Amino acid sequence: MNKTTRMAVPLLALAAACACGAGQAAELGLAGIFSDHAVLQRDQPIAVWGKAAPGSKLTVTLGGRTATGSADANGKWKIQLPAQGAGGPYTLTVTSGADKVSRADVLVGDVYLCSGQSNMEFAQRQSTNAIGATYLGPNDRLRYLNVPRNSAAAPQDEFNGPVAWKSVTPDTVGDASAVCYYMARSLQATYKIPVGFIQASWGGTTIQGWIGAESLRTVGDYATGVDAVALYGRDLGAAMRAQDARTEAWWRAHDPATAAQRAWIAPDLDDSGWSTVTPSGSWKDSGVAGFKDFDGVAWYRTTVTLTDAQAKAANMLHLGPVDTWDTTWVNGVRVGGAGLGWLWRDYPVPAGVFKPGRNVIAVRVLSGGQGGGLTGAPASRTIGTRDGQTIALPAAWKVKRGSALTGLGVPPAPWDMLTSYTTLYNGMIAPLVGYKFKLVAWYQGEANADQNAANPGGPQEYRTLLPLLLRDWRQRFGQGALPFFVVQLPGFGATATAPVQSNWAELRAAQADTVAHDAHAGLAVTLDVGDRFDIHPTEKTAVGERLARAARAVAYGEKIAPGSPYAVSARRVGNDIVIAYKDAGGGLATYSSNRPIGFEACAGKACRFVDARVKGDIVVLPGAGTPGVTRVRYAWADAPIVNLFGGDGLPAAPFQLDVH
Repeated sequence: MNKTTRMAVPLLALAAACACGAGQAAELGLAGIFSDHAVLQRDQPIAVWGKAAPGSKLTVTLGGRTATGSADANGKWKIQLPAQGAGGPYTLTVTSGADKVSRADVLVGDVYLCSGQSNMEFAQRQSTNAIGATYLGPNDRLRYLNVPRNSAAAPQDEFNGPVAWKSVTPDTVGDASAVCYYMARSLQATYKIPVGFIQASWGGTTIQGWIGAESLRTVGDYATGVDAVALYGRDLGAAMRAQDARTEAWWRAHDPATAAQRAWIAPDLDDSGWSTVTPSGSWKDSGVAGFKDFDGVAWYRTTVTLTDAQAKAANMLHLGPVDTWDTTWVNGVRVGGAGLGWLWRDYPVPAGVFKPGRNVIAVRVLSGGQGGGLTGAPASRTIGTRDGQTIALPAAWKVKRGSALTGLGVPPAPWDMLTSYTTLYNGMIAPLVGYKFKLVAWYQGEANADQNAANPGGPQEYRTLLPLLLRDWRQRFGQGALPFFVVQLPGFGATATAPVQSNWAELRAAQADTVAHDAHAGLAVTLDVGDRFDIHPTEKTAVGERLARAARAVAYGEKIAPGSPYAVSARRVGNDIVIAYKDAGGGLATYSSNRPIGFEACAGKACRFVDARVKGDIVVLPGAGTPGVTRVRYAWADAPIVNLFGGDGLPAAPFQLDVH
């Protein structure tokens, strides 16, 4: 996640799934992914699609190959060209009668899709030694495209903004995903073919948002949330009423005062006895009586007068950041809610909710313990209109304390960013369906590591969700053996002075388990290049190169170990425990010591650090096989300090194994 960048919520496309309106159907056009300088996947049939007059005949030409087809009754068309080997540049041409569109400088090579949250989104210009890329000069055989952020209630045919392929130059490389660029640069240099990489990521997002609806609804009780997202796309007002009922049921179960306080959303409530405040930070610092040391619920109300024209045009409410969980009503109608203190609230408002004359906005806020309230600057709170104008809300609000509550989190709506269901697949991946890829690189998991109201399944559920995402994308792209490469989470957070339970370690184990059970997947271990003080470590070169190594083995078939040494068994030998490794690169090694650190022996839930010795491809834990020890684990912490590496310099993978 990126806590320094404004993040609107929810940025959800409510329009129909197709971006091609009926009024535009007669215009011959190509989908946005086909821009000048595009890279198309070699050795796979090449699908090309776009819009045209309904029923019109079309001819597509690329590199001397031609195919024909027709637009359907809605003006959509998709035509498939035969597979081609690496080459170009070519001109991609589409003709329909006298109409013609073309794209210049198109290459055929290998295309990589890179996705996830902020560590995949992390720009090359911010990475360690980023300036080095500017000394390499332009590389016209290496190109990239960034997919614009879009959270959509239904699968989209097109991106929600303009996109363009760019050749890598000293001027453009900084905007590329650092991890994806360093991976692609390494592979392009190795295989000497054109390479294009597409980055579709969104910081702070959970994996549930990236999985298509048909797949996600098969897990647990996600079907209810998936249906709610679909309703949100069809009927915003109905979806808000249903979410209001769900949210209020939660409040009634957790706050006895909820029923009485519900009346505080009423437009005609007399709030003249409430305190007045100009919110601009934590309510603890507001100077309002009773709030200095208060944790719990507070209610805010304000009134704004709109003209008839303003009321008709108003369709958004902007509140800036709110700490932490809010529910917001306009004239007694729920319009939104969220649960991240740094997240800007930008709520779509159904037509007819804003009225000419007096309008009342009510916000219920549950604090997260550190602060509370409407924490942004007064200028950040406005009403938005369909034509892009803003109407300022009053700086002063009425405020009243509710119940004192701690340790609670309000479950979000299933369309709320950054914990939505399916909406990122719909808005950012679905427009790519039809394109072919050589591989996918996935760097995500930080947002799923903690178990909370937005992620009740926690890291254990990731063992189900990550394999589901792999299956879902392979099916949708029509590539059943599409290679996937997963970046295992680096170290971040507190160091451990004693064995601990670690959600980050649990999620790393889920990532490793997914890859171990998938013949077309690889893992990049990154424990040694994290930053325990920064969730966004800047050492992205090593991450990209480790992904490239895994790709060389799995996607390109080189006879090399795909990655780090990993433990395959733990067995008792006398009083010792012997751990066997694979892919040790000619033998394990320890750095800065003659002994590896971070090994634990566990009897039930009780674990203890144990001594260890390296002998070639095994690690021996002398005397660790005491009665009751059933498991061993290594580097089991949020930010473990590690010194065990393979002979080729890759860090040994963390693990937890039963002892046999």
